Amino acid sequence: MALWVLHVDLDQFIAAVEVLRHPELRGRPVVVGGDGDPAKRGVVSTASYEARAYGVHSGLPLRTAVRRCPDAVFLPVDREAYEAASDRVMATLRGFDAVVEVLGWDEAFLAVDRDDPEAMAQEIRDRVFAATGLDCTVGIGQNKLQAKLATGFGKPGGVFRLTRRTWFEVLGDRPTDALWGIGAKTAKRLKGMGIATVGDLAAADPGAMAEAVGPATGPWLVRLARGEDHSPVTDAPYVPRSVGRETTFQQDLRDWEDVRRGVSHLARRVAGDAAADGRDVARVIVKVRYAPFFTQTHGRALERPGIEAPRIEEAALGALDAFTDRRPVRLLGVRAQFAR
Repeated sequence: MALWVLHVDLDQFIAAVEVLRHPELRGRPVVVGGDGDPAKRGVVSTASYEARAYGVHSGLPLRTAVRRCPDAVFLPVDREAYEAASDRVMATLRGFDAVVEVLGWDEAFLAVDRDDPEAMAQEIRDRVFAATGLDCTVGIGQNKLQAKLATGFGKPGGVFRLTRRTWFEVLGDRPTDALWGIGAKTAKRLKGMGIATVGDLAAADPGAMAEAVGPATGPWLVRLARGEDHSPVTDAPYVPRSVGRETTFQQDLRDWEDVRRGVSHLARRVAGDAAADGRDVARVIVKVRYAPFFTQTHGRALERPGIEAPRIEEAALGALDAFTDRRPVRLLGVRAQFAR
């Protein structure tokens, strides 16, 4: 038997749950976000494939989404419905002879001993659909990195295998941000160093990369480009590293005192969430999104970890003081990072 990692990713999960609840929407562009009113401020949580064809995607302002796809059906976020659907999916996955690591509402890793992982992948797809009516894609790899990236090549609703043998054939000529863990900023920095593709990064000297981008990050990027990942699949419960709250204002905040009051309110709510979790907070991060859509963050560490609301609020306001731009504000967020 061979050890394989399977990555199960539900297709257009939130939109798919809504279509199950409203079958008349099947085949139509569906956008889920905010309270479902595109005339109000909010962002897209997810969009159906039909809506994505018009350039609608997660994180896009709802007002932009309705301009791109005026015929879309807009629906409010229903967290409880998505959590219930996710619970049924994960219970189905735990019915297999595998170690299951849940990554979120709509994806999970499975570690399995199988000679034919494609057969198990198809069985997973069949069982999930039978239990929930939801479609999923399954990526197969020899480690979590390979399986996660394989899923992207199998979407929607397919099965794809990516291994050490096929890694460079599939990914070698692709840009570095095709890798799980490399974003646009890192890819731009790498390109400035003459590293444009996954193959370029894989061929880089780890020592030189350590000097260029950091002793830990540099070699890690090279290992990533080579398809190497030694992190185990674990069924240990997921423990969040932070808690946060944010709010989008229907009218921009132009008075900075209103901004301070907004941050104070969010900080007190986050402090309550942290107290309910029972873990000390070490650092508080404040997010400010200016009109029309430019976002900055600043953080402030607590002198010592704790859960006292006044101290968390004080740290949040201290972080807010680092913002020097006083342009109108459309969104505020406060996040508390737990002490390790």
